[in-house]
Amino acid sequence: MNDNFHQKPVTFVGEVSINVMNLNDAIMFYQDIIGLQLLKKTDRQAVLTTDGKTPLLTLEQPAGVTPKEGRTSGLYHFALLLPTRADLAEFLRHLLQTKYPFGAADHAVSEALYITDPDGNGIEIYVDRPSDRWKWADGEVAMGTDPLDGNDLLEESDREWSKLPEGTLMGHIHLHVSDLRKTEEFYMQGLGFTVVNRFGGALFTSTGGYHHHIGLNTWNGVGVPAPKENSVGLNWYTLVFADEKARNEITKQLQAIGAVVTEKEAYYVVADPSGNEIHLVV
Repeated sequence: MNDNFHQKPVTFVGEVSINVMNLNDAIMFYQDIIGLQLLKKTDRQAVLTTDGKTPLLTLEQPAGVTPKEGRTSGLYHFALLLPTRADLAEFLRHLLQTKYPFGAADHAVSEALYITDPDGNGIEIYVDRPSDRWKWADGEVAMGTDPLDGNDLLEESDREWSKLPEGTLMGHIHLHVSDLRKTEEFYMQGLGFTVVNRFGGALFTSTGGYHHHIGLNTWNGVGVPAPKENSVGLNWYTLVFADEKARNEITKQLQAIGAVVTEKEAYYVVADPSGNEIHLVV
């Protein structure tokens, strides 16, 4: 159940781009283990999709690529949201059959499986519980990290897994940052998001009443540097705005807090205070 948390006029994460060590190896992993499909490929870039037309994940192998660094800002995980609980059951069965290592959690608002790609990029595959079952109090949504009832989940479907379903979305992104106060100012006053949960050195933020479109944490340490440009990890992610007017208003808000917004041909670019690059698209 996706509700309307990833449709305009809500502002949401559309696509993520990450660096990998070897493009062909990464394509094989994301096709065989994750179940994405190849949309287009060049020598150093591959665009992946689930519906044959909408880019969800772009893989890059930059020149002189270096392994993922520890103790930096950047990607904690990107999260693919499945349309139904049956889809997550089939994906769980697939992981059990392939014996690929994974973690699992029940977050109250969602049920999630966690994987790390061969280069160390974090991936969450999850399904939301119906939003009318989420518990809110004083503007914050209740989220936890409890054990996932895998046996109950597997009973949801006995179909064999083949690939991610067409309705799969980029549900959220979770980032390492260096300073929560500056981060909160940037995402709230600049980008117009709302903090919907605070938990142990982390902020969970959203628009439109979602449990979170963007998670932000200092779990790698306060004051950590940004990773090198050619290292494995996050390149950029997109935020999709309702229209040009909405994007222009946000651009003015970002500039008002001192952020530098650069206009490209098809999108605007801004970096958060920890160096995470965001493409503003409509």
